[in-house]
Amino acid sequence: MSGDTRRTIGIDPGTARLGYAIVESERGNPRLLACGVVTTPKGMDMPQRLSSIYDELREIVREHGPATMAVEELFFAKNVTTAVSVGQARGIALLVAAQAGISVHEYKPMQVKQAVHGYGLASKEQVGEMVRVLLRLDAVPKPDDAADAAAIAICHLNTFRFG
Repeated sequence: MSGDTRRTIGIDPGTARLGYAIVESERGNPRLLACGVVTTPKGMDMPQRLSSIYDELREIVREHGPATMAVEELFFAKNVTTAVSVGQARGIALLVAAQAGISVHEYKPMQVKQAVHGYGLASKEQVGEMVRVLLRLDAVPKPDDAADAAAIAICHLNTFRFG
């Protein structure tokens, strides 16, 4: 990578589906290199789910060599069980980043929407469409978790460029 090229991995944390997107920006032009989800079966015990997420995410980071990781911050959820499991998945992502020696940057959902769409209360569909436009894709990445991860990566690359 040249000095004008930045590669980041965006993470939309979750234990059933953790979205990821590898986005590279060269002179302010973002390009999607890979995206998808790490999935775990619903009936699997939590320690095994976290181990599976760890193994897959570590391999994705090793394969793509991002310089930074952008992760959505945990926000207070009405469902405490969901908040705890999302927090556990975030912890796995942070551990993978620390072990790979890459810096981590965290963004609130409203910051991501503002950076990608220009409106902090934009809908999931509006953000997805802007991801498609900004990355010059034929379609919005699927599933939504992958599109959200791409939005988080774009948010970081835009913030990093001006920050």
